[in-house]
Amino acid sequence: METTPTALEVRRLGRLDFATAHALQEELVERRAAGEITDQLLLVEHNPVWTVGRGGDQSNAEMVVVARGGEATYHGPGQLVAYPIMLLPEGRRDLKRYLRDLEDVVIGVLGEFGVEGARRPGLTGVWIAESKVCSIGIAVRRWVTWHGLALNVHTDLAAFAEHSPCGLDANVMTRLDEHASLPPGLPLIEVLLVKHMCRVFACQPRQSSAPMA
Repeated sequence: METTPTALEVRRLGRLDFATAHALQEELVERRAAGEITDQLLLVEHNPVWTVGRGGDQSNAEMVVVARGGEATYHGPGQLVAYPIMLLPEGRRDLKRYLRDLEDVVIGVLGEFGVEGARRPGLTGVWIAESKVCSIGIAVRRWVTWHGLALNVHTDLAAFAEHSPCGLDANVMTRLDEHASLPPGLPLIEVLLVKHMCRVFACQPRQSSAPMA
């Protein structure tokens, strides 16, 4: 029996500071849990910032402490950050599966350029050969997801040298444009990420016209 795809409202927010995006996530999580809105996908490019989740050292004053899992992560220009605000249905309330699903989304995006993305045992995220191209850290509240993934597209990799990204040596990080010929900016990657989100999560995209909160 076929089911109707869930609507996924896509909000392409452009360059946005982390605090504003985080506040918007907080609001949308509550509204999604209350059934006031459908699933959301926020696509954003952040100004330079380091955040640290529950698995990292939260004593560093240079880092923004957040509720997601994982260690320290860098966000900055040239990196596509995706925040899915999705109510996981009863049949998908498995957080390990959700992490693997997000990895599958990114692997699909890389495949559009003939680049083979891979998982590494015991490490969340997506790799190209021996280098990490995408970091993933999530949180869930009343089975509504937030936080998400950060895909290095044109990112300045030198920025990772400030700290240990995800507890790894900074030299392990890579970006997609080192492995494929890409147009400038992030619009094409945004389109492809939406395509593969809808493939993996069986949803139907809907461009948002709502003003940012």
